[in-house]
Amino acid sequence: MVLTAYVVDAFTDQLFQGNPAAVVPLEGWLPDPLLQSIAAEHNLAETVYFLSEGDRYQIRWFTPKSEVDLCGHATLASAFVLKTLLRPELTQVVFESKSGPLGVTISGDLYTLDFPSRPPAPVLADEHLLAGLQLPPQEVLASRDYFAVYRSEDEIRRLQPDMLELSRIKRFAVIATAPSEQPGIDFVSRFFAPAQGVPEDPVTGSAHSTLIPYWAARLGKSRLRAKQISERGGELECELAGDRVKIGGRAVLYSKNEIYIPG
Repeated sequence: MVLTAYVVDAFTDQLFQGNPAAVVPLEGWLPDPLLQSIAAEHNLAETVYFLSEGDRYQIRWFTPKSEVDLCGHATLASAFVLKTLLRPELTQVVFESKSGPLGVTISGDLYTLDFPSRPPAPVLADEHLLAGLQLPPQEVLASRDYFAVYRSEDEIRRLQPDMLELSRIKRFAVIATAPSEQPGIDFVSRFFAPAQGVPEDPVTGSAHSTLIPYWAARLGKSRLRAKQISERGGELECELAGDRVKIGGRAVLYSKNEIYIPG
C-alpha cells in the first residue's frame, strides 16, 4: 500500500513558519495502531487523516503519542490540501470529527475554521502546573487545557517550563496567555503539551477555542487578532460567534511524500 503525505505549514504565509502538519488522505480507515505509528514516524505536532464521506469528510488527528479530539492547524492544512491539490472548485469544506462538524470557509488564500467555543472556568491549580510553569500566573482557569493568564507579553516570552513537571498535569495541555504589546494584536499565547509528545506547539488552533471566548469577554469585542509567540510563530484572525469561534489563517505547502505500508 502506498499513501501520499503532504506537509503543510499552517497559520502562516511563509515557509518554515507557522505549524507544520502531515496530511494523509485515505480511501478507508486503517487500524488505529498503524495510524499512530505513522504519526510517530512523522514526529510532527500533528498528523491528520481524512477520507470522503458523501459531500463531507471524516477527519482524525494524531500527535506522535496519542489521538486528539480537536486540532486547528491540521484541519486548516487538510482544507488547504483539498483546495489547492485535490478539489480546486471547493469554497467550503465540512469535516466530521470527534468534536462534531467542523466547517472551513475558503476565500482567496484565507481559510476560516468554524470550531466549538470552549470558554475556561476557574479551577484549583495543579501542583505540577505551577512547578512546571515556574513563573506564577496571575490566574488559572481551565477547559480541556489549563489556562494560565499572565500580566504581560514579556512574561509569556520569558517562560521556560519544566516539561517533566508539565507532563504530569491532569489535563491535556497548558495554554499560557497575556495581553499583546504589539500594534494590531489583541493577545498572545504559547501552548505546552509534553505528555502528548509536543513540548511546545508552534501554533495551536484548538487552543483558540478557549482563548477567543476569554479575550472577547475581557476586551469587550467579538473580533480579535492573535499571535502565538513560539519560536516559529503564527497569526490568527479570530471571532466569537455565539457558541462557536471563527479562526482564520493561511497555509503553504512544504512537501509531498509517499508512505510505503507492507501488504
